[in-house]
Amino acid sequence: MSLRIVVCVKYVPDATGDRHFAEDLTVDRDDVDGLLSELDEYAVEQALQIKEAADGDAEITVLTVGPEDASDALRKALSMGADQGVHVEDDDLHGTDALGTSLVLAKAVEKTGYDLVVCGMASTDGTMGVLPALLAERLGVPQVTQLSEVSVEGGVVKGRRDGDTATELLEASLPAVVSVTDQSGEARYPSFKGIMAAKKKKVESLDLDDLDIEADEVGLEGAWTKVDEAAERPARSAGTIVKDEGEGGKQLAEFLAGQKFI
Repeated sequence: MSLRIVVCVKYVPDATGDRHFAEDLTVDRDDVDGLLSELDEYAVEQALQIKEAADGDAEITVLTVGPEDASDALRKALSMGADQGVHVEDDDLHGTDALGTSLVLAKAVEKTGYDLVVCGMASTDGTMGVLPALLAERLGVPQVTQLSEVSVEGGVVKGRRDGDTATELLEASLPAVVSVTDQSGEARYPSFKGIMAAKKKKVESLDLDDLDIEADEVGLEGAWTKVDEAAERPARSAGTIVKDEGEGGKQLAEFLAGQKFI
């Protein structure tokens, strides 16, 4: 039986755009372009490498939870080489936090079927980095997170985690959840052939009813974490200009001392 790999991906606001909160203090996704989270591209890449190492004897499903436009993230992953997609979309998901998202993903992963779930190290919008662990807990399987190297052989996933003071070599029996860092290998660019092929690949749509999830378990009302208050970043003020008329060095030193830089 082919190895069943599920890659969790997220559609996020472009970090270079003008991002801000909506009136309900959720991220306003309507006024800024979105894209596949860059950190999730590494997860897709590692899944593709695992499939290649298995001589193609694996199937990669990319899974996302989000609004209609989140399908763009799926298409990007499919154009990189994933085989099929699953899109969980429901109006009641608006405002769902990481805990609620982990519930939705777990239900969708179970419905899809899996041997290995691959995630990025964090999303580029929320940057919490807790979802892989929450997902593994809900699925009741081992988690091997923050990997800079990952492989699968003989029903075991192995990986290397690089820390500040040590490197750990880890392994877990499948099924399992792993997350990979941005040091795991540069993600490939979709080829023209891949982009055209992605248009014909199957994308299954699911909602909360399909996953047997009640609306009050997710969304803003079901969230365990919420934004209480937000303020726009102050406009950058003009810098201090020091004109060198013979005393420039002294003035610069006084300025740096006043700012406690020296």
